Amino acid sequence: MSEKIAVRTELAPAPAHTFSQGVRKGPFVQVSGQGPVDPVTNEYLYPGDVAAQTIRTLENVKAIVEASGASFDDVVMLRVYLTKREDFPIMNEAYGKFVEQHTNGGVLPSRTTVFTGLPREEMLVEIDGIAIVEN
Repeated sequence: MSEKIAVRTELAPAPAHTFSQGVRKGPFVQVSGQGPVDPVTNEYLYPGDVAAQTIRTLENVKAIVEASGASFDDVVMLRVYLTKREDFPIMNEAYGKFVEQHTNGGVLPSRTTVFTGLPREEMLVEIDGIAIVEN
């Protein structure tokens, strides 16, 4: 049986004391929900700007995926949580540009988008993901 390993990186925000930034078990990598947080200052960035928050959030997800030994191209699923339905087209455009830029071979990750409340008022978006590592 493979060991469960906590994934840690300083290139993404420090996790709360109740969860890991990510977990790897065998080839599977699960990234905890990330928000638009600066990993150096731990401040929430870009109030009111869902496009900029989406990019910052995806950068945090990417950093954790890479810290696990995977690449962003190994991501098979992303879940996006939005606070407002009207932000969907803006998020979707920013998301699409980022994902296409960091995915090779034309196969984009699967995705689910959910509209919900988020832990912090300044958060307009949260994203988590799953990657599968070949080795």
